[in-house]
Amino acid sequence: MTLNKFGFLFTGADLDPQIDKAIIRRGDFTAIIIGMSSPEGSESIAKELVDDGIELIELCGGFGPEWTAKIIQAIDGRIPVGSVAYGPESIAGIARLFPED
Repeated sequence: MTLNKFGFLFTGADLDPQIDKAIIRRGDFTAIIIGMSSPEGSESIAKELVDDGIELIELCGGFGPEWTAKIIQAIDGRIPVGSVAYGPESIAGIARLFPED
């Protein structure tokens, strides 16, 4: 089987998933990239993507393991869900980009 429909969710300041969305199509392949200001509400977006035929979802590192698990549970594990992770060499840089409140 070949991956034909891919989804990527990411977080960024003031992003609205209804507006901040890009679709890339090339031949039989489609990628849907959706930005949101926080992971809250991502479960329903993931369900919608799966219902629309997405075969794989990847999440930016801002989701972390807790939200990755919530999304997997929300879609009943119907497709693979992966998340970006950063190695120890990136910890200081990530902390500068995303300081604790």
